[in-house]
Amino acid sequence: MAGVKSSTACEYCNNFVWDEEDEQYYCEMDMDEDDYVRLVSGHYKECPYFVDGDEYKVVRHQN
Repeated sequence: MAGVKSSTACEYCNNFVWDEEDEQYYCEMDMDEDDYVRLVSGHYKECPYFVDGDEYKVVRHQN
């Protein structure tokens, strides 16, 4: 699902992974065509599949 843009930055999502073969990032979330159309058409304010990939978030919270 490359090219998906939302108010939540894809590059910080845990589902946004690098493909060595194609040399580009892809969303690896398994969504059906209807969900994809809703996502790219702006139906959602934020991506409902966003998973924060920030592994240091817990450490910063403890400070």
